[in-house]
Amino acid sequence: MGTDADICAGFEQGPIRPPNEASSLLVRVTRGCPWNRCAFCPVYKGTSFSLRSVAQIEPDIGAMAAVAARIAGRAQDEGAVTGAMLYELFGEQAADALQVARFVATGGRTAFLQDANSLIMPVEGLVRVLRALRQAFPGLRRVTTYARAHTVTKRSVADLVRLREAGLDRIHIGLESGSDRVLELMDKGASAARHIDAGRRAKQAGMELSEYIMPGLGGRALSAEHAAETARVLREIEPHFIRIRTLAIAPGTPLGRMHERGELEPLGEVETMRELRALLAGLAGTSATVRSDHVLNLLEEISGTLPEALPRLLGVLDRFLGLAPEEQELFIAGRRLGILRRLDDLDDPRLRHPAAAAREQLRERFPGPIDHAMAQIKRGFV
Repeated sequence: MGTDADICAGFEQGPIRPPNEASSLLVRVTRGCPWNRCAFCPVYKGTSFSLRSVAQIEPDIGAMAAVAARIAGRAQDEGAVTGAMLYELFGEQAADALQVARFVATGGRTAFLQDANSLIMPVEGLVRVLRALRQAFPGLRRVTTYARAHTVTKRSVADLVRLREAGLDRIHIGLESGSDRVLELMDKGASAARHIDAGRRAKQAGMELSEYIMPGLGGRALSAEHAAETARVLREIEPHFIRIRTLAIAPGTPLGRMHERGELEPLGEVETMRELRALLAGLAGTSATVRSDHVLNLLEEISGTLPEALPRLLGVLDRFLGLAPEEQELFIAGRRLGILRRLDDLDDPRLRHPAAAAREQLRERFPGPIDHAMAQIKRGFV
């Protein structure tokens, strides 16, 4: 079968998506972020925001549907989706088909609307996009997007219901912190009260709601307030999902410059886990599924559904915080270098010995406290 490279040239994809949308179909609705002022975020700095029109998006959906059908047809014959298959089908455009291939290979069940705030698109236009997407991919079980709290509160519940009925099942909102002082410091453009309003509107419309929190965001000075107020806001909202994204200070961002000027003193790894424990302890009685699904998070085990899982999650944190400093340092080094994943890995000699060797190499390369080395390493994860 000959190549069909032109079929891949007709759709755009943006730069990011949530980790849990790794196998989703990525449909670009906007370019960039309309706010683009959050002090910690490096993603869209230096770029301008623009809306894409329905007339631009619908052909993208059609092109992706054609790519997906082509891949699925070959996979049915050959039993798997492979790089060689993609190159044979699409030639030099094979890389452009890769995300669609992941979508097909994992069953073609989820889609994600890019970029940073799809709900800023006029409701009627977004309804048309959602309907076109559902028609082109009738097997979709979930369609998700990022949204700013400010934008959600500018939409009536009736309009949010229209979007949900058209096929938008879940929204991700970057709460980051429930502290108004931290939100103002980070130039988030939304207060804690607005986040509560936005979350409640989304739930009232029947959407699933995923809220992101950022341990460490208040630095040492606002750590206690950040933990307590974030827990309070989450209790007020009761989102379906709470997703943890530990702070990493990216160079060149407003937060990076604040750090350089000494205006924010970052927490170390152990201090961040203490803060996270305080935050989670404040969620007693809350119903939500907590996910630690990002490489920036130190403890992958902090995952489960509240309230039942809360004692176990606090136990994981207590276990780490109760380790001797040398053991904490060993786990931190092994985790950040991809050798260790869970605390139990410390008991496996096949993993412990390589982690210890890596820690020694880090000590030679970055003399001083391990947190200095970790700050450098985490920059590569942002």
